[in-house]
Amino acid sequence: MKLLSFKYKGKTRFGPKVKKEEAVWDVLLIAETFGEKDFPSTIVEGIASGMEFVEKVRKLAEQARVSENPEQFKYAFKDIEWLAPIPRTPKNILCVGKNYADHAAEMGSDAPPEKLMIFTKSPTAIAADGQELPIHSEVTENLDYEGELAVVIGKKGSKIPKQLSYDHVFGYTIANDVTARDVQYAHKQFFLGKSLDGSCPMGPYIVTKDEIPDAHQLSVVTKVNDEVRQNGHTSDMIFKIDELIAEVSKYVTLEPGDVIMTGTPAGVGKGMNPPVFLKKGDTVKISIEGIGTLVNRFV
Repeated sequence: MKLLSFKYKGKTRFGPKVKKEEAVWDVLLIAETFGEKDFPSTIVEGIASGMEFVEKVRKLAEQARVSENPEQFKYAFKDIEWLAPIPRTPKNILCVGKNYADHAAEMGSDAPPEKLMIFTKSPTAIAADGQELPIHSEVTENLDYEGELAVVIGKKGSKIPKQLSYDHVFGYTIANDVTARDVQYAHKQFFLGKSLDGSCPMGPYIVTKDEIPDAHQLSVVTKVNDEVRQNGHTSDMIFKIDELIAEVSKYVTLEPGDVIMTGTPAGVGKGMNPPVFLKKGDTVKISIEGIGTLVNRFV
């Protein structure tokens, strides 16, 4: 199932993509109409119920589809304001640095990291598919892109055994770890250079894990103004998703709605010779098979 968050007539809603249509079901409206009791009011609340929530959403969408007037329960994409699938994470977004050997090499590392490198981005950096993003020329001249697979946590856990890690995954989305390289290096830390407003666009959907049986068999392609810059594959991750969840949860309790960005393959602007950074007017498209394409223009 592809789930999205959106605004319609000023109200924040969520629901599944209508099959074979560029439209979304308003499950909150459907639940209210058909008397579904105790249906979650937010997508994060629903995610905490895992596959039970997914089955409820499927049931509601089917009820709407076979109703006398299904059109009243769905909105065309052109009529909604897209939000990030998780409009606000419970805490900072967790990110993995140098998780692809080719990216580690282009960033100047002599060898891939032997231990997991974790940093965070502020939840205020979250932006949506299709949203225009600020170039932040007042604080940076070196704004860069990083296309990544992101894992959405669906079940709370601490010190999660590796073999149980996928029990805590709700689904997957696409993220762009937009980075002010000069700010990052000037501060000797990642947080400020990674947390500018709009520097974490995500979307367009969360795809539930039942539709992606192996998240390590996905292509990751990033284009800047339709020029392919990154052409990677999730099979090349150094630390796999189960390892990431097990290691991070040794130190940080994971909660429903948390997002773990799994790292980026080679091809970022900083790694080019000479480096080529984003400029006003550039459009970045990140495609991951099975999920879709995240598109943002910088202004």
